[in-house]
Amino acid sequence: MDGAVVRIFITPVGGDTMQPVEEIEALAGCGLRGDRYCKRTGYWTDVDECEVTLIEAECLEEIRAKTGINVEEGEHRRNLVTRGVRLDDLLGKRFQVGKAVLEYDRPRPPCGHVETLTEAGMTRALINRGGICARVVTSGMIRPNDPIVVL
Repeated sequence: MDGAVVRIFITPVGGDTMQPVEEIEALAGCGLRGDRYCKRTGYWTDVDECEVTLIEAECLEEIRAKTGINVEEGEHRRNLVTRGVRLDDLLGKRFQVGKAVLEYDRPRPPCGHVETLTEAGMTRALINRGGICARVVTSGMIRPNDPIVVL
């Protein structure tokens, strides 16, 4: 698989703007250090939380081109932006990203809440392009350009 992580976003509190980071530590059974779900401060904490969310850069480019909706700076509310890998193909698999090992959890369809934080049309734009949730199996650092390797 030729995929890689191209951008990383986190936010310490649910509802706050997603911030790009140059590296992040994935923590087994928790998520990304400093991110809202690992800190238990996310909007969906205890309801429908994901340790780590991933979305395809190719989908974001398509959204921007077809709708004009801003998705380049984390407005999609996902943690890892990937390139060169179909995330649906990771179903049932563990995969290494940098030094961390993640495991496909489930699809991550968009919710109406994302639109209240961004702009009109965001929820509809992310339908069938919302990415996936993954669990952290083995802790480790993740950086942009780290390859995604199916184990």
